[in-house]
Amino acid sequence: MTKYKLFLPLFLLFLLGVSPFALWAQTAPSAFRSPVSLNVGGIVSGFDPGYGPNRLGGFGAYADLNIFHGLGVEGEARWLRINEFEGISQDNYLIGPRVRLHRIWRAQPYVKVLAGYSHMNFEENIATGRFTTIAFGGGVDFRVSRKLTFRPIDLEYQEWPQFVGNSLSPYGISVGMSYRIF
Repeated sequence: MTKYKLFLPLFLLFLLGVSPFALWAQTAPSAFRSPVSLNVGGIVSGFDPGYGPNRLGGFGAYADLNIFHGLGVEGEARWLRINEFEGISQDNYLIGPRVRLHRIWRAQPYVKVLAGYSHMNFEENIATGRFTTIAFGGGVDFRVSRKLTFRPIDLEYQEWPQFVGNSLSPYGISVGMSYRIF
């Protein structure tokens, strides 16, 4: 009988120790959605290149990888070749963190800080250059459907700190549309 008297308290202690984990294992939501998603899309841009009298226009592509609720990575490539003045053009290749802010209905504002390089073609094709670029920006994504997202505004301010013994500060606006891959 003494053997069973010791067994009962140990059995109760075991149940109390294990049951919270067993209950916790049963609390998975029935409609769980992974926070990881990938959107890819295209943009149309208008920029003040910070060099020469003209404004440049062009096209680009971007990808947003959302890693955790609100935190992600954005990569973009932009080719500004429309409205060239004497052959001046700029291309940007940037990547960096993006943070989504509080959603308002279907609108999702965000801020981003990107880094990479830009390629510039100078007037009359006398020279080209590749320059380190840091970009600060933000905008709004508007969810159209489960798979489509419209980007009505994306503002970006760039710093080229080592531009031919000086610095250059292009800025511009983009509009785009993306498709959710997963």
